[in-house]
Amino acid sequence: MKILLFGKNGQVGWELQRSLIPLGDVVALDRSSQQYCGDLADLAGIAQTVRAVAPDIIVNAAAYTAVDRAENEFDLAFRINAEAPAVLAQEAQRLGAWLIHYSTDYVFDGSGDQPWRESDLPAPLNAYGQTKLQGEEAIRSTDCQHLIFRTSWVYAARGSNFAKTMLRLARERDQLNVIDDQIGAPTGADLLADATAHTIVMALKRPETAGLYHLAADGQISWHGYARFILSFARARACTLRVQSDAVLPVSSNAFATAVKRPLNSRLSTEKFRRTFGLTIPQWQTGVARMLTEVLEK
Repeated sequence: MKILLFGKNGQVGWELQRSLIPLGDVVALDRSSQQYCGDLADLAGIAQTVRAVAPDIIVNAAAYTAVDRAENEFDLAFRINAEAPAVLAQEAQRLGAWLIHYSTDYVFDGSGDQPWRESDLPAPLNAYGQTKLQGEEAIRSTDCQHLIFRTSWVYAARGSNFAKTMLRLARERDQLNVIDDQIGAPTGADLLADATAHTIVMALKRPETAGLYHLAADGQISWHGYARFILSFARARACTLRVQSDAVLPVSSNAFATAVKRPLNSRLSTEKFRRTFGLTIPQWQTGVARMLTEVLEK
């Protein structure tokens, strides 16, 4: 089996290189790849790549994710998040290949306090969410065999992440103000990658599993609670932090000036995913603790 992976150096793409290898021959690309075009902004180029590689599975882990900049770079965000998935879906349909694609909780407006289900009506608050939703719709409209996974609050030990930022600031400052009215589940890129590999195997045997799924770690927490967990974990491992526990203060989203609104409720119901694929999804603390252990040992 041949697998074509876009976005190999992103957080999820990096982990996918590991998780997909046991399934077959993986051709992994990024924007700077030479033999084949891996730049999703080059629509003709990626179509040519799919035709040249002729994969059984296309995995798209690339996206335009600069949420604030997307407001001023809408055309580029639209090309990468909406038009490129449409091209990949069309090529997958032509080949009879599967397309695996990742989307986001930002397709919702973040209202209420209940976990979002796949059947809930999307209403994105910003350009990033809008273009990601348009990408989903483009894939579904081609009727290709596909799996779309909406996720949220993705992190990895590789590269920058919220935990590393909190640890750095906690060493530099006496007080931290952290948002406490946005709720979600920190989700490891490794969890997404491993779950993806599992679902590909099942989908090849059971094509009726094709469709849209929510996939995120179990449980929920605010960014403030997430920060406190990170710093408590670090202190328990004798890390020297300048900020004291009672100086990590909760604040509302309005305390920070940002170019766009972000959803307050990023909870995602994973019931459909768990029921369909028979997987147990770990609590968010499990993956974060594992990631922190790796980060703090460096």
